Amino acid sequence: MRITCPLCGDRDSREFSIRGHETYLDRPAPDAGEAAWDDYLHLRDNPAGETAELWYHGAGCAAWLRVRRNTVTHEVLKVDLVRDVTGGDHAD
Repeated sequence: MRITCPLCGDRDSREFSIRGHETYLDRPAPDAGEAAWDDYLHLRDNPAGETAELWYHGAGCAAWLRVRRNTVTHEVLKVDLVRDVTGGDHAD
């Protein structure tokens, strides 16, 4: 699979680490309670089809990316810098 980093260009996916679904950025409030934090940390959707995921370009520019791809075909549909879609790089 190839991922086109907005900063580095077309790269092999082995340069990146997947960090999970983009909803990972939606953390519960610090006082949300044990059940909310347990769900956030341990329950993950595993959708078949189009999804948005967080990827880290560790072997390149060290940018956090939102990768929209099809989990069935592995086709990469769009790649954005996280800081451009959230107003800041929340994934450090």
